[in-house]
Amino acid sequence: MNFWKEHVVLRLVLIAAFFVVGIALVIGEWKMTGEMNGLIRMVIGVLLLLAALYIYNKPYTTPSR
Repeated sequence: MNFWKEHVVLRLVLIAAFFVVGIALVIGEWKMTGEMNGLIRMVIGVLLLLAALYIYNKPYTTPSR
């Protein structure tokens, strides 16, 4: 898949956006201890961080035959 190798700027923008929003959600919701909304937002933040990591690693994967 050459899409992510060809669109470097898009990849960097998505990684930066997912990282900043993910970190903001995880750190910002620590003050909501004991509330379900805080936990859900923190999980969404972790998922965004994992999505940023996935997009970062995608150009380096080898295609399976």
